[in-house]
Amino acid sequence: MKKREKVASIMTKDVITVQINESLHRVNDTFKKKSIRHLPVVVDDELVGILSQTDILRISFGNTFGDQNEGDEAIFDMLSINQVMKHSPITVSSEVTIKDVAKILAKKEFHALPVVDEKKLVGIVTTTDIINYFIENGK
Repeated sequence: MKKREKVASIMTKDVITVQINESLHRVNDTFKKKSIRHLPVVVDDELVGILSQTDILRISFGNTFGDQNEGDEAIFDMLSINQVMKHSPITVSSEVTIKDVAKILAKKEFHALPVVDEKKLVGIVTTTDIINYFIENGK
């Protein structure tokens, strides 16, 4: 295992994003269709926030009362991405080490970090990426 390996080597580079003016319906559909749990929110190409699948579950009835699609649809119509997302998320650069990213994720209550270089979103790294890295490279 390389002690100073950069996060760029394990991050997802083809990041699926959502524009801030899109609907929560689209966010929910994207989570389901793409089997992902985090979506960076952008205005043009600039990162302004992040949404997690947990954020959507917090505002939906699905997990609480079983199949409540109509209730969820109404909530998704009433709220905007801007109201639900985490604003100004913590980010890292692609030059940060995997170890440093692991330390950040271990101390915080979130599971993904957008990777930003020169104000441009270039990737995303998750706790799953970190765990897989240590499994594949552990001794």
